[in-house]
Amino acid sequence: MPSLFHHSLTKSPTPSQQNTALTLKDESLSYAQLNQAVSDLSGQLIQLGLKVEQRVAIYLPKQFETVISFHATSLAGGVFVPVNPLLKAQQVEYILHDCEVSILITSLSRYKQIQPQLESVNSLKAIILTNCTPEQTPAHCICWQTLIENSSTLDFPNRKQSDLAAILYTSGSTGNPKGVVLSHKNLIAGAKSVSQYLNNTSNDKLLAVLPFSFDYGLSQITTAFISGASVVLMEYLFPKDVIKAVVKYQVTGLAAVPPLWVQLAEMDWPTEAKQSLRYFTNSGGAMPQDTLNKLITQLPQTQAYLMYGLTEAFRSTYLEPSEIAKRPTSMGKAIPNAEIYVVDQNGEECSPGEEGELVHRGPLVAQGYWNDLKKTAERFKPLPHFIKDAKESELAVWSGDTVLKDEEGFLYFVGRKDEMIKSSGYRISPTEIEDCIYQMESVSEVVALGIKHPSLGQAVVLVIKPNEKLALEETDFDQKALLKYCQKQLPNFMQPKAIKLKNELPRNPNGKINRKLLVEEFNHLFD
Repeated sequence: MPSLFHHSLTKSPTPSQQNTALTLKDESLSYAQLNQAVSDLSGQLIQLGLKVEQRVAIYLPKQFETVISFHATSLAGGVFVPVNPLLKAQQVEYILHDCEVSILITSLSRYKQIQPQLESVNSLKAIILTNCTPEQTPAHCICWQTLIENSSTLDFPNRKQSDLAAILYTSGSTGNPKGVVLSHKNLIAGAKSVSQYLNNTSNDKLLAVLPFSFDYGLSQITTAFISGASVVLMEYLFPKDVIKAVVKYQVTGLAAVPPLWVQLAEMDWPTEAKQSLRYFTNSGGAMPQDTLNKLITQLPQTQAYLMYGLTEAFRSTYLEPSEIAKRPTSMGKAIPNAEIYVVDQNGEECSPGEEGELVHRGPLVAQGYWNDLKKTAERFKPLPHFIKDAKESELAVWSGDTVLKDEEGFLYFVGRKDEMIKSSGYRISPTEIEDCIYQMESVSEVVALGIKHPSLGQAVVLVIKPNEKLALEETDFDQKALLKYCQKQLPNFMQPKAIKLKNELPRNPNGKINRKLLVEEFNHLFD
Protein backbone atom coordinates (compact mmCIF):
# COMPACT_ATOMS: atom_id res chain seq x y z
CA MET A 1 0.00 0.00 0.00
CA PRO A 2 1.10 3.62 -0.55
CA SER A 3 3.07 5.37 2.18
CA LEU A 4 3.72 8.71 0.43
CA PHE A 5 1.22 10.97 -1.35
CA HIS A 6 2.58 10.34 -4.86
CA HIS A 7 2.72 6.57 -4.23
CA SER A 8 -1.07 6.47 -4.63
CA LEU A 9 -0.47 6.56 -8.39
CA THR A 10 2.09 3.76 -8.47
CA LYS A 11 1.12 1.52 -5.55
CA SER A 12 -2.66 1.60 -5.69
CA PRO A 13 -4.53 -1.65 -6.44
CA THR A 14 -5.14 -0.70 -10.07
CA PRO A 15 -5.51 -3.88 -12.17
CA SER A 16 -3.81 -2.14 -15.09
CA GLN A 17 -1.86 1.07 -15.57
CA GLN A 18 -3.95 1.46 -18.72
CA ASN A 19 -7.06 2.09 -16.62
CA THR A 20 -8.37 5.64 -16.74
CA ALA A 21 -7.16 7.85 -13.90
CA LEU A 22 -8.50 11.25 -14.96
CA THR A 23 -11.16 12.52 -17.34
CA LEU A 24 -11.77 16.13 -18.35
CA LYS A 25 -14.57 16.78 -20.84
CA ASP A 26 -13.80 14.35 -23.69
CA GLU A 27 -10.15 13.68 -22.86
CA SER A 28 -8.71 11.09 -20.49
CA LEU A 29 -5.38 10.14 -18.96
CA SER A 30 -4.56 6.57 -18.00
CA TYR A 31 -2.63 5.83 -14.82
CA ALA A 32 0.44 5.18 -17.01
CA GLN A 33 0.09 8.53 -18.80
CA LEU A 34 -0.50 10.38 -15.54
CA ASN A 35 2.55 8.72 -13.96
CA GLN A 36 4.70 9.71 -16.93
CA ALA A 37 3.51 13.33 -16.81
CA VAL A 38 4.18 13.45 -13.06
CA SER A 39 7.68 12.08 -13.53
CA ASP A 40 8.41 14.52 -16.37
CA LEU A 41 7.31 17.59 -14.41
CA SER A 42 8.96 16.43 -11.21
CA GLY A 43 12.35 16.24 -12.91
CA GLN A 44 11.90 19.73 -14.30
CA LEU A 45 10.94 21.14 -10.89
CA ILE A 46 14.20 19.77 -9.48
CA GLN A 47 16.15 21.26 -12.39
CA LEU A 48 14.49 24.62 -11.69
CA GLY A 49 16.08 24.46 -8.24
CA LEU A 50 13.23 23.16 -6.08
CA LYS A 51 14.65 21.93 -2.77
CA VAL A 52 13.13 19.47 -0.31
CA GLU A 53 10.09 20.94 1.48
CA GLN A 54 10.08 24.15 -0.53
CA ARG A 55 6.56 25.19 -1.50
CA VAL A 56 4.95 25.02 -4.93
CA ALA A 57 1.66 26.92 -5.28
CA ILE A 58 -0.86 25.66 -7.83
CA TYR A 59 -3.37 28.38 -8.76
CA LEU A 60 -5.53 26.58 -11.32
CA PRO A 61 -9.06 25.24 -11.72
CA LYS A 62 -9.62 21.49 -11.92
CA GLN A 63 -7.63 20.35 -14.96
CA PHE A 64 -5.01 17.71 -15.77
CA GLU A 65 -2.12 20.08 -14.99
CA THR A 66 -3.47 20.69 -11.50
CA VAL A 67 -3.41 17.03 -10.49
CA ILE A 68 -0.08 16.45 -12.23
CA SER A 69 1.42 19.41 -10.32
CA PHE A 70 0.31 18.10 -6.92
CA HIS A 71 1.93 14.71 -7.43
CA ALA A 72 5.02 16.02 -9.24
CA THR A 73 5.74 18.42 -6.38
CA SER A 74 5.43 15.54 -3.94
CA LEU A 75 7.72 13.28 -6.01
CA ALA A 76 10.30 16.08 -6.23
CA GLY A 77 10.31 16.40 -2.43
CA GLY A 78 8.41 19.70 -2.33
CA VAL A 79 5.23 20.76 -0.56
CA PHE A 80 2.22 21.51 -2.76
CA VAL A 81 -0.09 24.42 -1.93
CA PRO A 82 -3.47 24.37 -3.73
CA VAL A 83 -4.77 27.93 -4.13
CA ASN A 84 -8.52 28.31 -4.53
CA PRO A 85 -9.13 29.49 -8.13
CA LEU A 86 -11.91 31.77 -6.85
CA LEU A 87 -9.50 33.89 -4.82
CA LYS A 88 -8.65 37.39 -5.99
CA ALA A 89 -5.14 38.83 -6.32
CA GLN A 90 -5.04 40.17 -2.77
CA GLN A 91 -5.76 36.76 -1.19
CA VAL A 92 -3.38 34.94 -3.55
CA GLU A 93 -0.59 37.36 -2.68
CA TYR A 94 -1.07 36.72 1.02
CA ILE A 95 -0.77 32.92 0.59
CA LEU A 96 2.33 33.19 -1.62
CA HIS A 97 3.97 35.49 0.94
CA ASP A 98 2.90 33.51 4.00
CA CYS A 99 4.40 30.17 2.98
CA GLU A 100 7.25 31.67 0.92
CA VAL A 101 6.37 29.95 -2.32
CA SER A 102 9.33 29.01 -4.52
CA ILE A 103 7.46 28.03 -7.68
CA LEU A 104 4.02 29.15 -8.91
CA ILE A 105 2.06 27.11 -11.44
CA THR A 106 -0.87 28.97 -12.97
CA SER A 107 -2.46 29.87 -16.30
CA LEU A 108 -1.57 32.80 -18.54
CA SER A 109 -4.87 34.56 -17.84
CA ARG A 110 -4.52 34.21 -14.06
CA TYR A 111 -0.91 35.33 -14.21
CA LYS A 112 -1.97 38.56 -15.90
CA GLN A 113 -4.52 39.20 -13.14
CA ILE A 114 -2.03 38.79 -10.29
CA GLN A 115 1.20 39.96 -11.97
CA PRO A 116 1.51 43.24 -9.97
CA GLN A 117 1.25 41.33 -6.68
CA LEU A 118 3.92 38.81 -7.71
CA GLU A 119 6.62 41.48 -7.85
CA SER A 120 6.69 41.63 -4.05
CA VAL A 121 7.01 37.84 -3.51
CA ASN A 122 10.78 37.66 -3.03
CA SER A 123 10.84 33.89 -2.50
CA LEU A 124 9.48 33.17 -5.99
CA LYS A 125 12.08 31.48 -8.21
CA ALA A 126 9.98 30.42 -11.18
CA ILE A 127 6.51 30.86 -12.69
CA ILE A 128 5.16 28.07 -14.90
CA LEU A 129 2.23 28.93 -17.16
CA THR A 130 -0.34 26.54 -18.60
CA ASN A 131 -2.86 27.24 -21.37
CA CYS A 132 -0.43 29.16 -23.53
CA THR A 133 2.04 28.55 -26.36
CA PRO A 134 5.78 29.33 -26.11
CA GLU A 135 5.15 32.44 -28.22
CA GLN A 136 2.49 33.69 -25.80
CA THR A 137 4.62 33.12 -22.71
CA PRO A 138 5.74 36.40 -21.09
CA ALA A 139 9.39 37.03 -20.32
CA HIS A 140 10.62 35.58 -16.99
CA CYS A 141 7.93 32.87 -17.16
CA ILE A 142 8.15 29.26 -18.33
CA CYS A 143 5.76 27.57 -20.75
CA TRP A 144 4.33 24.29 -19.39
CA GLN A 145 4.35 22.74 -22.86
CA THR A 146 8.04 23.51 -23.40
CA LEU A 147 8.95 22.33 -19.91
CA ILE A 148 7.31 18.92 -20.33
CA GLU A 149 8.79 18.39 -23.79
CA ASN A 150 12.31 18.90 -22.38
CA SER A 151 11.87 16.41 -19.56
CA SER A 152 14.73 14.29 -18.27
CA THR A 153 15.03 11.43 -15.77
CA LEU A 154 16.51 12.33 -12.39
CA ASP A 155 17.01 10.71 -9.02
CA PHE A 156 14.18 11.79 -6.75
CA PRO A 157 14.76 12.47 -3.03
CA ASN A 158 13.85 9.86 -0.45
CA ARG A 159 10.97 10.93 1.77
CA LYS A 160 9.38 9.66 4.99
CA GLN A 161 5.73 9.47 6.01
CA SER A 162 6.31 12.13 8.65
CA ASP A 163 7.68 14.64 6.11
CA LEU A 164 5.56 17.56 4.96
CA ALA A 165 3.48 17.05 1.82
CA ALA A 166 0.91 19.85 1.53
CA ILE A 167 -0.39 23.09 3.01
CA LEU A 168 -4.12 23.82 2.77
CA TYR A 169 -5.24 27.34 3.59
CA THR A 170 -8.40 27.64 5.66
CA SER A 171 -10.02 30.71 7.19
CA GLY A 172 -9.86 31.30 10.91
CA SER A 173 -12.31 33.34 12.98
CA THR A 174 -9.87 36.25 13.03
CA GLY A 175 -7.47 37.67 10.47
CA ASN A 176 -6.01 36.06 7.39
CA PRO A 177 -6.38 32.36 6.50
CA LYS A 178 -4.15 29.82 8.21
CA GLY A 179 -2.03 27.25 6.39
CA VAL A 180 -2.81 23.77 7.71
CA VAL A 181 0.34 21.67 7.39
CA LEU A 182 -0.22 18.06 6.30
CA SER A 183 2.29 15.22 6.23
CA HIS A 184 2.34 12.33 3.79
CA LYS A 185 0.99 10.17 6.60
CA ASN A 186 -1.95 12.54 7.13
CA LEU A 187 -2.96 12.40 3.46
CA ILE A 188 -2.54 8.66 3.06
CA ALA A 189 -4.26 7.81 6.36
CA GLY A 190 -7.19 10.01 5.41
CA ALA A 191 -7.51 8.42 1.99
CA LYS A 192 -7.38 4.92 3.46
CA SER A 193 -9.99 5.73 6.10
CA VAL A 194 -12.52 7.35 3.76
CA SER A 195 -12.10 4.84 0.95
CA GLN A 196 -12.59 2.06 3.51
CA TYR A 197 -16.06 3.11 4.68
CA LEU A 198 -17.11 4.22 1.19
CA ASN A 199 -16.01 0.81 -0.11
CA ASN A 200 -14.19 2.38 -3.06
CA THR A 201 -12.76 0.06 -5.71
CA SER A 202 -11.14 0.38 -9.13
CA ASN A 203 -14.64 0.16 -10.61
CA ASP A 204 -15.63 3.51 -9.12
CA LYS A 205 -15.77 6.77 -11.02
CA LEU A 206 -15.85 9.91 -8.83
CA LEU A 207 -17.07 13.31 -10.00
CA ALA A 208 -14.86 16.10 -8.61
CA VAL A 209 -16.93 19.28 -8.39
CA LEU A 210 -15.40 20.79 -5.22
CA PRO A 211 -12.20 22.90 -5.28
CA PHE A 212 -8.98 21.03 -4.50
CA SER A 213 -7.95 23.77 -2.04
CA PHE A 214 -10.79 22.42 0.13
CA ASP A 215 -9.75 19.21 1.96
CA TYR A 216 -13.11 17.63 1.05
CA GLY A 217 -12.40 18.38 -2.62
CA LEU A 218 -8.81 17.11 -2.48
CA SER A 219 -10.01 13.88 -0.90
CA GLN A 220 -11.85 12.98 -4.11
CA ILE A 221 -8.41 12.59 -5.71
CA THR A 222 -6.73 10.80 -2.81
CA THR A 223 -9.54 8.31 -2.12
CA ALA A 224 -9.92 7.53 -5.82
CA PHE A 225 -6.25 6.96 -6.56
CA ILE A 226 -5.60 4.86 -3.47
CA SER A 227 -8.42 2.59 -4.69
CA GLY A 228 -7.40 2.59 -8.34
CA ALA A 229 -10.61 4.41 -9.23
CA SER A 230 -11.19 7.11 -11.85
CA VAL A 231 -11.88 10.82 -11.33
CA VAL A 232 -13.88 13.11 -13.60
CA LEU A 233 -12.76 16.74 -13.26
CA MET A 234 -15.50 19.34 -13.53
CA GLU A 235 -16.03 23.08 -13.17
CA TYR A 236 -19.81 23.40 -13.29
CA LEU A 237 -21.85 26.52 -14.03
CA PHE A 238 -25.30 25.19 -13.16
CA PRO A 239 -26.46 22.32 -10.91
CA LYS A 240 -28.12 20.62 -13.88
CA ASP A 241 -24.63 20.26 -15.41
CA VAL A 242 -23.68 18.03 -12.47
CA ILE A 243 -26.54 15.63 -13.16
CA LYS A 244 -25.70 15.61 -16.86
CA ALA A 245 -22.11 14.68 -15.97
CA VAL A 246 -23.30 11.82 -13.73
CA VAL A 247 -25.18 10.43 -16.72
CA LYS A 248 -22.49 11.08 -19.36
CA TYR A 249 -19.61 9.57 -17.39
CA GLN A 250 -21.62 6.96 -15.44
CA VAL A 251 -20.42 8.42 -12.15
CA THR A 252 -20.63 6.13 -9.10
CA GLY A 253 -19.62 8.59 -6.35
CA LEU A 254 -20.59 12.24 -5.86
CA ALA A 255 -19.45 14.56 -3.05
CA ALA A 256 -20.99 17.98 -2.49
CA VAL A 257 -21.80 20.58 0.15
CA PRO A 258 -25.33 21.43 1.38
CA PRO A 259 -25.96 24.47 -0.89
CA LEU A 260 -25.40 22.34 -3.99
CA TRP A 261 -27.43 19.43 -2.60
CA VAL A 262 -30.32 21.82 -1.94
CA GLN A 263 -30.39 22.66 -5.66
CA LEU A 264 -29.81 19.11 -6.87
CA ALA A 265 -32.65 17.80 -4.70
CA GLU A 266 -35.12 20.00 -6.58
CA MET A 267 -34.20 18.55 -9.98
CA ASP A 268 -35.34 15.44 -11.80
CA TRP A 269 -32.69 12.73 -11.84
CA PRO A 270 -32.90 10.62 -15.00
CA THR A 271 -32.95 6.85 -14.80
CA GLU A 272 -29.35 6.60 -16.07
CA ALA A 273 -28.11 8.67 -13.13
CA LYS A 274 -30.09 6.65 -10.62
CA GLN A 275 -28.62 3.43 -12.02
CA SER A 276 -24.96 4.52 -11.97
CA LEU A 277 -24.71 6.54 -8.74
CA ARG A 278 -23.68 4.11 -5.99
CA TYR A 279 -23.28 6.70 -3.21
CA PHE A 280 -23.31 10.40 -2.44
CA THR A 281 -21.61 12.20 0.45
CA ASN A 282 -22.23 15.43 2.32
CA SER A 283 -19.87 17.51 4.43
CA GLY A 284 -19.11 21.20 4.96
CA GLY A 285 -22.29 21.76 7.01
CA ALA A 286 -25.47 20.01 8.05
CA MET A 287 -27.69 18.65 5.30
CA PRO A 288 -31.22 20.16 5.59
CA GLN A 289 -33.67 17.40 6.53
CA ASP A 290 -36.06 18.23 3.70
CA THR A 291 -33.21 18.11 1.19
CA LEU A 292 -32.02 14.73 2.45
CA ASN A 293 -35.54 13.29 2.22
CA LYS A 294 -35.92 14.50 -1.37
CA LEU A 295 -32.56 13.02 -2.38
CA ILE A 296 -33.35 9.66 -0.80
CA THR A 297 -36.71 9.63 -2.60
CA GLN A 298 -35.10 10.55 -5.92
CA LEU A 299 -32.20 8.11 -5.51
CA PRO A 300 -33.63 5.08 -3.71
CA GLN A 301 -30.75 2.76 -4.72
CA THR A 302 -28.02 5.25 -3.81
CA GLN A 303 -26.33 5.15 -0.39
CA ALA A 304 -26.13 8.46 1.49
CA TYR A 305 -23.10 9.18 3.69
CA LEU A 306 -23.40 12.18 6.03
CA MET A 307 -20.01 13.33 7.26
CA TYR A 308 -18.31 15.86 9.50
CA GLY A 309 -14.75 17.05 9.16
CA LEU A 310 -12.33 19.92 9.67
CA THR A 311 -9.22 20.71 7.65
CA GLU A 312 -7.05 20.23 10.74
CA ALA A 313 -8.06 16.54 10.86
CA PHE A 314 -9.38 15.91 7.33
CA ARG A 315 -12.49 13.90 8.25
CA SER A 316 -13.71 12.97 11.74
CA THR A 317 -17.10 11.23 11.64
CA TYR A 318 -19.59 9.63 9.29
CA LEU A 319 -23.07 8.16 9.59
CA GLU A 320 -23.68 4.71 8.16
CA PRO A 321 -26.39 4.84 5.45
CA SER A 322 -28.34 2.19 7.39
CA GLU A 323 -28.67 4.61 10.34
CA ILE A 324 -30.05 7.60 8.42
CA ALA A 325 -33.74 6.70 8.76
CA LYS A 326 -33.34 6.31 12.53
CA ARG A 327 -31.12 9.36 13.25
CA PRO A 328 -31.00 11.67 10.17
CA THR A 329 -29.55 14.64 12.11
CA SER A 330 -26.57 12.72 13.50
CA MET A 331 -22.92 13.21 12.49
CA GLY A 332 -22.43 9.51 13.13
CA LYS A 333 -19.36 8.04 14.80
CA ALA A 334 -15.60 8.22 14.29
CA ILE A 335 -14.24 7.21 10.90
CA PRO A 336 -11.74 4.33 10.77
CA ASN A 337 -8.36 5.19 12.35
CA ALA A 338 -9.76 8.12 14.34
CA GLU A 339 -10.82 8.56 17.97
CA ILE A 340 -13.43 11.19 18.82
CA TYR A 341 -14.13 12.53 22.32
CA VAL A 342 -16.64 15.03 23.72
CA VAL A 343 -14.90 17.10 26.40
CA ASP A 344 -16.35 19.64 28.87
CA GLN A 345 -14.79 22.93 30.02
CA ASN A 346 -12.94 21.17 32.85
CA GLY A 347 -11.28 18.68 30.50
CA GLU A 348 -13.55 15.81 31.57
CA GLU A 349 -15.31 13.45 29.20
CA CYS A 350 -18.97 14.39 28.77
CA SER A 351 -21.77 12.04 29.69
CA PRO A 352 -24.39 11.10 27.05
CA GLY A 353 -26.59 14.11 26.30
CA GLU A 354 -24.06 16.58 27.73
CA GLU A 355 -22.68 19.23 25.39
CA GLY A 356 -18.93 19.58 24.99
CA GLU A 357 -16.12 20.26 22.52
CA LEU A 358 -15.29 17.68 19.85
CA VAL A 359 -11.67 16.49 20.20
CA HIS A 360 -10.07 14.38 17.44
CA ARG A 361 -7.15 12.02 18.02
CA GLY A 362 -5.23 9.86 15.56
CA PRO A 363 -3.03 9.80 12.42
CA LEU A 364 -5.26 12.29 10.60
CA VAL A 365 -4.35 15.11 13.01
CA ALA A 366 -2.40 17.72 11.02
CA GLN A 367 1.03 19.07 11.94
CA GLY A 368 -0.23 22.51 12.96
CA TYR A 369 -0.45 25.89 11.23
CA TRP A 370 2.30 27.12 8.97
CA ASN A 371 4.59 29.62 10.66
CA ASP A 372 2.12 30.33 13.49
CA LEU A 373 3.05 28.77 16.82
CA LYS A 374 0.46 30.77 18.77
CA LYS A 375 -2.55 29.65 16.74
CA THR A 376 -1.17 26.12 16.57
CA ALA A 377 -1.00 25.99 20.37
CA GLU A 378 -4.62 27.17 20.60
CA ARG A 379 -6.00 24.37 18.41
CA PHE A 380 -3.46 21.52 18.64
CA LYS A 381 -3.25 20.64 22.33
CA PRO A 382 -2.38 17.64 24.53
CA LEU A 383 -4.99 14.93 24.85
CA PRO A 384 -7.52 15.13 27.70
CA HIS A 385 -6.10 13.69 30.92
CA PHE A 386 -8.67 10.87 31.06
CA ILE A 387 -7.06 9.17 28.02
CA LYS A 388 -4.69 6.78 29.76
CA ASP A 389 -2.59 5.59 26.80
CA ALA A 390 -1.67 9.10 25.63
CA LYS A 391 1.99 9.70 24.82
CA GLU A 392 3.58 12.80 26.29
CA SER A 393 4.24 14.37 22.89
CA GLU A 394 0.92 13.40 21.30
CA LEU A 395 -1.44 16.20 20.32
CA ALA A 396 -5.11 16.21 19.41
CA VAL A 397 -7.22 18.70 17.46
CA TRP A 398 -9.63 20.61 19.68
CA SER A 399 -12.19 21.51 17.05
CA GLY A 400 -13.93 24.49 18.60
CA ASP A 401 -17.24 22.81 17.71
CA THR A 402 -19.82 21.97 20.35
CA VAL A 403 -21.39 18.51 19.99
CA LEU A 404 -23.18 15.96 22.13
CA LYS A 405 -23.22 12.17 22.17
CA ASP A 406 -26.29 10.00 22.74
CA GLU A 407 -26.50 6.78 24.78
CA GLU A 408 -25.47 4.70 21.75
CA GLY A 409 -22.42 6.82 20.99
CA PHE A 410 -23.81 8.76 17.99
CA LEU A 411 -22.72 12.39 17.77
CA TYR A 412 -24.81 15.48 17.05
CA PHE A 413 -23.60 18.94 16.05
CA VAL A 414 -24.70 21.81 18.34
CA GLY A 415 -22.75 24.88 17.22
CA ARG A 416 -19.41 26.67 16.87
CA LYS A 417 -17.53 28.17 19.77
CA ASP A 418 -15.90 30.85 17.63
CA GLU A 419 -17.35 33.43 15.23
CA MET A 420 -16.49 31.59 12.02
CA ILE A 421 -18.96 31.95 9.15
CA LYS A 422 -19.72 28.66 7.35
CA SER A 423 -21.22 29.43 3.92
CA SER A 424 -21.48 27.14 0.88
CA GLY A 425 -19.06 24.75 2.57
CA TYR A 426 -16.42 27.46 3.02
CA ARG A 427 -15.07 28.59 6.38
CA ILE A 428 -14.97 32.39 6.21
CA SER A 429 -13.15 34.72 8.57
CA PRO A 430 -15.36 37.68 9.55
CA THR A 431 -12.24 39.70 10.34
CA GLU A 432 -10.87 39.17 6.83
CA ILE A 433 -14.05 40.65 5.37
CA GLU A 434 -14.16 43.47 7.90
CA ASP A 435 -10.53 44.45 7.26
CA CYS A 436 -11.39 44.76 3.59
CA ILE A 437 -14.54 46.87 4.18
CA TYR A 438 -12.70 49.23 6.52
CA GLN A 439 -10.76 50.50 3.50
CA MET A 440 -13.88 52.43 2.46
CA GLU A 441 -14.09 55.97 3.86
CA SER A 442 -17.87 55.78 4.06
CA VAL A 443 -17.64 53.08 6.75
CA SER A 444 -17.09 53.95 10.41
CA GLU A 445 -17.60 50.46 11.85
CA VAL A 446 -18.50 47.12 10.28
CA VAL A 447 -19.41 43.65 11.53
CA ALA A 448 -19.55 40.63 9.24
CA LEU A 449 -22.06 38.06 10.49
CA GLY A 450 -23.02 34.55 9.47
CA ILE A 451 -26.84 34.46 9.35
CA LYS A 452 -28.68 31.19 8.78
CA HIS A 453 -29.74 30.75 5.16
CA PRO A 454 -31.95 28.05 3.62
CA SER A 455 -29.50 27.07 0.86
CA LEU A 456 -26.09 28.47 1.87
CA GLY A 457 -26.08 27.26 5.46
CA GLN A 458 -25.05 30.76 6.51
CA ALA A 459 -25.03 33.96 4.47
CA VAL A 460 -22.63 36.85 4.96
CA VAL A 461 -24.47 39.91 6.30
CA LEU A 462 -22.71 43.23 6.85
CA VAL A 463 -23.89 45.46 9.69
CA ILE A 464 -22.43 48.93 9.14
CA LYS A 465 -22.26 52.13 11.08
CA PRO A 466 -21.77 54.83 8.40
CA ASN A 467 -19.11 57.49 8.72
CA GLU A 468 -20.41 60.31 10.92
CA LYS A 469 -19.46 62.83 8.26
CA LEU A 470 -22.03 61.25 5.95
CA ALA A 471 -24.72 61.64 8.61
CA LEU A 472 -23.82 65.31 9.17
CA GLU A 473 -23.99 65.98 5.46
CA GLU A 474 -27.26 64.00 5.25
CA THR A 475 -25.76 61.88 2.48
CA ASP A 476 -27.26 58.46 1.84
CA PHE A 477 -24.93 55.54 2.32
CA ASP A 478 -24.07 54.13 -1.12
CA GLN A 479 -24.74 50.40 -0.76
CA LYS A 480 -24.25 49.79 -4.48
CA ALA A 481 -20.74 51.22 -4.31
CA LEU A 482 -19.96 48.95 -1.36
CA LEU A 483 -21.24 45.87 -3.18
CA LYS A 484 -19.20 46.77 -6.26
CA TYR A 485 -16.12 47.18 -4.08
CA CYS A 486 -16.73 43.75 -2.51
CA GLN A 487 -17.05 42.14 -5.95
CA LYS A 488 -13.66 43.54 -6.87
CA GLN A 489 -11.84 42.73 -3.62
CA LEU A 490 -13.41 39.52 -2.32
CA PRO A 491 -13.99 36.06 -3.85
CA ASN A 492 -17.55 35.04 -4.73
CA PHE A 493 -18.12 32.93 -1.62
CA MET A 494 -17.34 35.92 0.64
CA GLN A 495 -19.81 38.31 -1.04
CA PRO A 496 -22.41 39.81 1.33
CA LYS A 497 -26.03 38.81 0.74
CA ALA A 498 -27.40 41.75 2.72
CA ILE A 499 -26.25 45.07 4.20
CA LYS A 500 -27.85 46.55 7.33
CA LEU A 501 -27.18 50.08 8.57
CA LYS A 502 -27.21 51.11 12.24
CA ASN A 503 -26.40 54.44 13.86
CA GLU A 504 -24.88 52.63 16.83
CA LEU A 505 -23.62 49.06 17.27
CA PRO A 506 -24.33 47.18 20.54
CA ARG A 507 -21.33 46.60 22.81
CA ASN A 508 -20.25 44.24 25.56
CA PRO A 509 -19.16 45.54 28.98
CA ASN A 510 -15.57 45.37 27.76
CA GLY A 511 -16.41 47.73 24.89
CA LYS A 512 -16.30 45.14 22.12
CA ILE A 513 -19.11 44.93 19.58
CA ASN A 514 -21.74 42.44 20.77
CA ARG A 515 -21.96 40.10 17.80
CA LYS A 516 -24.36 37.78 19.60
CA LEU A 517 -27.01 40.50 19.89
CA LEU A 518 -26.63 41.39 16.22
CA VAL A 519 -27.01 37.74 15.20
CA GLU A 520 -30.18 37.51 17.29
CA GLU A 521 -31.51 40.69 15.67
CA PHE A 522 -31.02 39.51 12.11
CA ASN A 523 -31.31 35.75 12.61
CA HIS A 524 -34.61 35.51 10.69
CA LEU A 525 -33.55 37.75 7.82
CA PHE A 526 -33.72 34.94 5.25
CA ASP A 527 -36.66 32.96 6.66
